[in-house]
Amino acid sequence: MRQSFEQALERGIAEATDEGDRQAFQAIASAYANFLDELDASRHQSWTLLEDNALSQAFNQVRGLMADMQRSSYDRIRDTELRSRDRAALLAGLLGLTAIAVLLIGFITAHSFARRFGEPIERLSAAADQIGRGDFNIELPRPPIAELSSLSRRFGLMAQALHQFKQTNVEALVNGQQRLQALLDSIDDGLLIIDRQGRLEHANPVAQRQLAWETEHLGATLGEALGSPELDDAARQVLNDKPLSGPPQDLVIEADGERRLLAWRISPVNHHDGSISGAVMVLHDVTDQRTFERVRNEFVLRASHELRTPVTGMQMAFSLLRERMHYPPGSRESDLFDTVHEEMQRLVRLINDLLNFSRYQSGQQKLELEQCDIPELLEEARQRFEVAAAGQDVQLQLELQQPLPSLLLDRQQMERVLDNLLSNALRHTPKGGEVRLLARHHGERMILSVEDNGEGIPYSQQARIFEPFVQIGRRRGGAGLGLALCKEIAQLHGGRIGVHSRIGHGTIFYVALPI
Repeated sequence: MRQSFEQALERGIAEATDEGDRQAFQAIASAYANFLDELDASRHQSWTLLEDNALSQAFNQVRGLMADMQRSSYDRIRDTELRSRDRAALLAGLLGLTAIAVLLIGFITAHSFARRFGEPIERLSAAADQIGRGDFNIELPRPPIAELSSLSRRFGLMAQALHQFKQTNVEALVNGQQRLQALLDSIDDGLLIIDRQGRLEHANPVAQRQLAWETEHLGATLGEALGSPELDDAARQVLNDKPLSGPPQDLVIEADGERRLLAWRISPVNHHDGSISGAVMVLHDVTDQRTFERVRNEFVLRASHELRTPVTGMQMAFSLLRERMHYPPGSRESDLFDTVHEEMQRLVRLINDLLNFSRYQSGQQKLELEQCDIPELLEEARQRFEVAAAGQDVQLQLELQQPLPSLLLDRQQMERVLDNLLSNALRHTPKGGEVRLLARHHGERMILSVEDNGEGIPYSQQARIFEPFVQIGRRRGGAGLGLALCKEIAQLHGGRIGVHSRIGHGTIFYVALPI
């Protein structure tokens, strides 16, 4: 303990940085040496520190000096702490002021840069908005910064190119619109263009003459413009991409004391993405055609009735004669009798076809509708021609796309359609060929089709194939009324009949019936 104290005194004297501290340590060392002397002297005397003697006085002197030094050290530490606090507060204040100054300088600098860079960019943005509105009369900034100056120059070049492109497009659009207008005005049929809401947008001069319009009807619906409310329903169906419920009836127009009949059809106008943007109604004056058809039908009906009675009598007389006259099979007389019998049968079928066609054309034929099972209907048709197909070495196949709903049909009339189509297919299919009878469900319609791989029908003649008395192809038979009858029967059922064919690739006849 004594040695440690003495070493501490020596280190204090040696390391003291202040002269006062060094003198204090030296005073303590001197008092301590005096205390040691008194301690050695007290060994011959019985002194204690509790008594008032030289030893206790020397000890109190050492203790007092050390206490003074401790108080002095505490005072210096407190003073140092206070000065440190003052300096820290001063430093914090200086740092705060420095930070505020830096922020202020940064804000001023940033604002300056923002104005320097942002103003040209804002002007470029305003110019872009102006160009977007179609106004190319713009004033571009000329900033001193090289990058922004280059950007502004390129922006100006782009605006100039866009202006030229717009002028070119506008000219092309105007020219195209003028050509389209001239084309629409030069068409012999009337054209009515309606928008997506079913309102009239354009009517060409032919349509205005056909409808005897003296005032504009743009913006009105077809029903309002033509005085036929059912046309609005037809337009709505077409615009919703749905088929019409039945064949369109002729429009009756009273104009200049005359009664005109206009056939019409509505076709959708499809956008490039497949959506429907409007529709076009085509009007065709069929007044003379309907008059001719009426006269023709009356003549055919009357002639058929007039021919039916004598032909029936001739057929009965010939049958009696044939029963009484017996000629050997293979003889010339027997062959003549067979030929006359076949021709008589053909003549009777022709007269019956003429009568049926006249009834359909005049609207006298009524349908006897019943629920028909489509697979059963087609299977029976296949069985009726199975033997004939086998005799010609032609495969006759039935293909059904299940499930197939039943349809409300006149079974007898629909059997006539299928028989006619199958008979034609077998007649035009070569030996070893194939005929397919198909049925499938497509949207809101049932598609019945007869496909063959025969010689095909030229495209130029496909438009006339459903007209009466028209025969196409090398193998002709009958009077050319079969497909015309099929068309009338399909339309009476609210459907339609069509054909797809290519020379050398066969033919597909289809009947689309509403479900």
